Amino acid sequence: MNQPRLDEEGYLLNLADWTPELAGQLASDVDIEMTDAHWEIIYLLRDFYQEFEVSPAMRPLVKAVSKKLGAEKGRSIYLMTLFPGSPPKLAAKIAGLPKPANCL
Repeated sequence: MNQPRLDEEGYLLNLADWTPELAGQLASDVDIEMTDAHWEIIYLLRDFYQEFEVSPAMRPLVKAVSKKLGAEKGRSIYLMTLFPGSPPKLAAKIAGLPKPANCL
C-alpha cells in the first residue's frame, strides 16, 4: 500500500486517502490507542466535515458532539481525555481532515 501524503504537520493532503486503518496509524503516531469512544468522535467529525466542509474548532465540536452523543460527551473535558492537548486538531488529524482554521 502506498503511504498517503501528509503535510508538514501530519494532516492528510488527500481526504480520499483516509481509511480506518490509516486513522489507527495516525493515532498511534501520537500515542493514542483508539477505543469505541474515539471512533465515535472520529466518525462524527467526518460527518460534520461532509456537511459543512470545514473541520470544527473546539466550540462547534463540543456543540456537535453534545447534539449527536448527548451532553455528557459534549464537554471539552471529555474530549480532552480522548484527544489530549487540542481535541479539534488531534481528532481532525486522525479523521483525515484539514486542520481546523482557527486552531493554532
